[in-house]
Amino acid sequence: MADSLTYEELVAEAEADPRVLVRVERAGAVATVTLDDPAKYNVLSAPLTVQLRRHLQALVADRGVRVIVLTGADPAFSAGGDVRLMAKVRRIREESDDGAVGLWRWIRQQFGGIARLIAQSDTTVIAAVNGAAAGVGLAFAYASDLVIASERARLVPAFGHIGLVPEVGTSWLLTRRIGYQRAFELFVSGRELTGAEAAALGLVNHVVPHERLLEEAHGWAARVTAVPDAIVSLAKPLLRRAADATWEQAIAMEEFAEPMCFTTAGHRDAVDRFLGRRG
Repeated sequence: MADSLTYEELVAEAEADPRVLVRVERAGAVATVTLDDPAKYNVLSAPLTVQLRRHLQALVADRGVRVIVLTGADPAFSAGGDVRLMAKVRRIREESDDGAVGLWRWIRQQFGGIARLIAQSDTTVIAAVNGAAAGVGLAFAYASDLVIASERARLVPAFGHIGLVPEVGTSWLLTRRIGYQRAFELFVSGRELTGAEAAALGLVNHVVPHERLLEEAHGWAARVTAVPDAIVSLAKPLLRRAADATWEQAIAMEEFAEPMCFTTAGHRDAVDRFLGRRG
């Protein structure tokens, strides 16, 4: 490898890695995406990160996929950023002509790119947290539309302990869910949360026995697919943006979305079923 390292070289090196570190399984409208480097606790190495982003891009572009279940190969969901990768991307800052911009590209286009695919696509993403979820891996879970946790789950907000601020949308998500003071407490303490503690704080939706985790996540996927696709596609961005909108802005978004719902087959079929039951 050359003494200097550009963002493009790091991506090319990652793409050349022959290992399969992300598995995708399709079952109808549901795709299960598994981070698959269990010996390293599914750490977000450059190859795994690039593979994850590429698979998610393809899945959210596929109109046949309505739900993505994101999980990790036991024993972890994801240990977060790879310390070895952090050393490499530091070389982008120190040795390339782009300086910190090269490092910014990795954070924005890879880590941030994955978070944006999860949060901003019309596809529903369900995080099935099967074990430890730390740092950026935890950020991906927080960005999901539903979070189902195994009783073995451990949520580790470890940014401060490795000399980093909350990143990849974590500061926005945490402060809105648990408030500034609790978010600050988690940041400075780095205290890991059990699934039950995270549920009590509103950071996960449900905690289930470990052996039932994927069954529960796929049960929620079935609930999503039971709702007409067009309606979920409209509801996701509306609900995502409502937290930062005024009441007037929120009601205006709903007023624009509702007439479109009336034109869909899903709404017409639901009305016909209701009227049929009423006789």
